[in-house]
Amino acid sequence: MKKINSRSLNGFINYALIIAFFAVFQGLSSAGLLSNSFSGQLIPICAYIVMALSLNLVVGISGELSLGHAGFMSVGAFTGVIVSTALQNAVGFTPVRLALAMVIGAVTAGIAGVIIGIPVLRLQGDYLAIVTLAFGEIIRNVLNCVYLGMDSTGLHFSMRDAASMGLEEDGITILNGPMGAVGVEKISTFLGGIILILVVLFVIQNMVNSRSGRAISAIRDNRIAAEACGLNITKYKMMAFVTSAAMAGAAGALYALNFSTVVPKKFDFNTSILILVFVVLGGIGNLRGSIIAAAVLTVLPELLRGFENFRMLAYAIVLILVMVIGNNAQAKALIHRFTGLFRKHKAKEGT
Repeated sequence: MKKINSRSLNGFINYALIIAFFAVFQGLSSAGLLSNSFSGQLIPICAYIVMALSLNLVVGISGELSLGHAGFMSVGAFTGVIVSTALQNAVGFTPVRLALAMVIGAVTAGIAGVIIGIPVLRLQGDYLAIVTLAFGEIIRNVLNCVYLGMDSTGLHFSMRDAASMGLEEDGITILNGPMGAVGVEKISTFLGGIILILVVLFVIQNMVNSRSGRAISAIRDNRIAAEACGLNITKYKMMAFVTSAAMAGAAGALYALNFSTVVPKKFDFNTSILILVFVVLGGIGNLRGSIIAAAVLTVLPELLRGFENFRMLAYAIVLILVMVIGNNAQAKALIHRFTGLFRKHKAKEGT
């Protein structure tokens, strides 16, 4: 019973943290107390939190190392842009269009996860990391060659150039090869990002605490013993991998629809590593840590802009300090002591 109550409490704290984050910054934004640069970071923060949570499902819960998470994000991003543009005249209510873009982006990224996961999840360790890295780079290079437009006759596709699509004079170019998606209508909202985070948290927390989640954790801890107990290794690894890919696709749609131009280069290897940094610094398997790390590290470069040329150096130093302190036995003991005092105080209040 104590374990169940503890899990429920942790889940409630995660929800409360996101709601408090929304209430505080929405209030500050409404009062005009946030700068334009910081206000512009709110939706990317939401997208990166979802990315960190979804990658933690693979790295922390499933125990697999994926280095191509930005590839799924790019699939969702450009799918979301296409859906939003195609429904621009058919669906006038912007929140509905944003929701449809995120849902279809999630479905498309999930399908990509199934296609990649079937051969990839039979690999382990470094081989899995290398193949997922290759997938991310392949997706980015394919998107660099895609030209997609829309006119009164429907969608037009080409892998050569924009002229070969044969658009009418009033046609719209949606994807323009290496230039990416141009002229995107910015429909993403901070509220939409918060709702997406809450949905992702709900799915992950319920999945982790379910029978399937316990099976995934058992496979992570001892693959041979789990297989000997009759668990279908591929099935449960695929479940975590595809769910993570779908969440990344939804985050990609939210992210892309926050900018007027989105280029494939944005979703390269560096983005995958950045998301992995969020997971590692927040604590592998720690959902709340991923939320905090993603939020802090997304705005940190902007906060350090006053250092000018030393901005990224200061960013790197902060990352190193967090890693050193996080692996220091004395620092861990001090944190454990404070949390122990907090638990004792709560226990006294309960009695």
